[in-house]
Amino acid sequence: MLTDRTRWIKVCGVTRPADVDVVCEAGADAVGMIFASSSRQVGIPAALALSREARHRALRVGVFRSQDDDAIMRVLDSVDLDVVQIHDTITPEFAATLHERQLAIIGAVSVGTSSFASYEDDHLDAVLVDGPVPGSGKEHAWTEVGSRDWRRPVIAAGGLRPQNVAAVIAAPWVWGVDVATGVESSPGVKDPAMVRAFVANARRAFEERQ
Repeated sequence: MLTDRTRWIKVCGVTRPADVDVVCEAGADAVGMIFASSSRQVGIPAALALSREARHRALRVGVFRSQDDDAIMRVLDSVDLDVVQIHDTITPEFAATLHERQLAIIGAVSVGTSSFASYEDDHLDAVLVDGPVPGSGKEHAWTEVGSRDWRRPVIAAGGLRPQNVAAVIAAPWVWGVDVATGVESSPGVKDPAMVRAFVANARRAFEERQ
């Protein structure tokens, strides 16, 4: 599902079906729904509508942080998702449970944290490297990401926007990019022109690199 792709462009923090439509029409590979505490958090009823809108158009990613395995499973029992993105430690046992459900797994880790250098990605499908404060929209130095080896494809996140995404993709370790704040007019409300510009710039940068 993930590893057979040559690149990954995800727009995260969607809260409205109309924004899902914009993201899909722009040509993004995935839309992200945040179930963790956030200004972009969605509940089960809203997520069901978002999931239906994205079905067969883009991969549907559920984003979780500071939620135990049972809480994640309760969401998965209610909402049809393709990918689970977890900003916490993922045990191999829980990863196996998710894979048994035919779900891909993205593990997220932040630069500048004590766990960055030792973060294990063996049991994941991809790893998302975020800034020190996920969801802040603040750009960070990318040099640290390339300072260690990764066994799984790496998704760059944190402070991305249409103007800088191509420069980030120029780094050879970047397999995917993830944006939320950088394409919004307000928290959880996507700006259609910014979404289209971000996806177009990212796709062009990936094609030029190949």
